Amino acid sequence: MAWAFLAVAIVFEIAFALGTNATQGFTKLWPSVFTLLAAACGIFTLSQALKTLDVGVGYTIWTGIGSIGTVILGAVIYKEKITLPKVLSFAAIVAGVVTLKLAAGA
Repeated sequence: MAWAFLAVAIVFEIAFALGTNATQGFTKLWPSVFTLLAAACGIFTLSQALKTLDVGVGYTIWTGIGSIGTVILGAVIYKEKITLPKVLSFAAIVAGVVTLKLAAGA
């Protein structure tokens, strides 16, 4: 169940990051409300996952996969460029996440 909570937390983390860009410095009401709710829900679901996962594993996977999702969706939604250095960095993050998951024994 912890991994399911972590997966949901990652979705909220991505929504939070993308929403932050849409707030334009928290000057837009509805994107700001969305962003704050996504942040609160992400932290709550992460806390549920961390009841059984090690904090180092859970937090690293949350931020790592959240970062990758944010960059990919940032390219789709905000037309940000994905460069070779970004792709190589994604690969390093994915390798780290896979290693952490294996180390956690799940």
